[in-house]
Amino acid sequence: MSETVKNRSEILFIYDIRDGNPNGDPLDENKPRIDEEAGINLVTDVRLKRTIRDYLYNFKGLEIFVREIIYDDQNMFIQDGKRRAKDFSEDPKRILDDCIDVRLFGGVIPLKGDSITYTGPVQFKMGRSLHRVSMKHIKGTGAFASKEGSKQATFREEDILPYSLILFYGIINENAAVHTKLSDADVTLLLEGVWNGTKSLISRTKAGQVPRLLLKVNYSKENYHIGDLDRMVKLVTEMPHEHIRDTTNFQLDVSELVGKLASEKDSIKDIEICVDERIKFSKDGISFPMEELAKATGIAIKPIAF
Repeated sequence: MSETVKNRSEILFIYDIRDGNPNGDPLDENKPRIDEEAGINLVTDVRLKRTIRDYLYNFKGLEIFVREIIYDDQNMFIQDGKRRAKDFSEDPKRILDDCIDVRLFGGVIPLKGDSITYTGPVQFKMGRSLHRVSMKHIKGTGAFASKEGSKQATFREEDILPYSLILFYGIINENAAVHTKLSDADVTLLLEGVWNGTKSLISRTKAGQVPRLLLKVNYSKENYHIGDLDRMVKLVTEMPHEHIRDTTNFQLDVSELVGKLASEKDSIKDIEICVDERIKFSKDGISFPMEELAKATGIAIKPIAF
């Protein structure tokens, strides 16, 4: 049986999408979420966690606590948290043993007369695009008539992003892992869910999402992490950000990130990494193959294979 997580880790995950909507806002006509002042595309941590949950449930056959379950076929009623807890006899131990998403992300478990709150060992900040984006409004016609007897088809409108390169930052807290029994095997599945779940999210608005970089920094120093690793990756391009359409239009400058990792090497156990070959990096103004990360930082590198 895999051991409970003992070391703190930081995660960087970068993926992109073309001609799609990575995370619609239901309060704003399901338009892509935008930081209006900065022109940056936003993706909530809830969206990424949903991607991971769905992958683990649909592709790995693992049980998750937070999923939509119909309990009344006639009225299409959806379970609430209390009814879901009853599926596990309101037994917190059974929920932790059976549900990988609670071990990863925690949650509030409603029980009879009370509830238990588990702080998730795995936490992600909101994802942000590494560049300003442009939003396109598209109109079209549907396949069906607008009403019975009508000769005119319905009209369809939607908003998409021609391109967005999105960066998520996450942290795995070894102290919270003790309470949810998060294991090293669970974390391996988490990484698989991040990478393959993003690729497997094949819906009309998200088809074509491609994971580009997954980097996990594992610390040896107790109760310590660098922090702000997401701020140490910069997109470099000669064109206006809104005109970016492909990975060939930019490089990712990792000068600050590599320098910081090198300076903290005595606190770092190793680094796990998976890189898509189409993403290009630079350091100090010149091309930087990520295969040279070990040499540049003096830290052991472990490739992640999916």
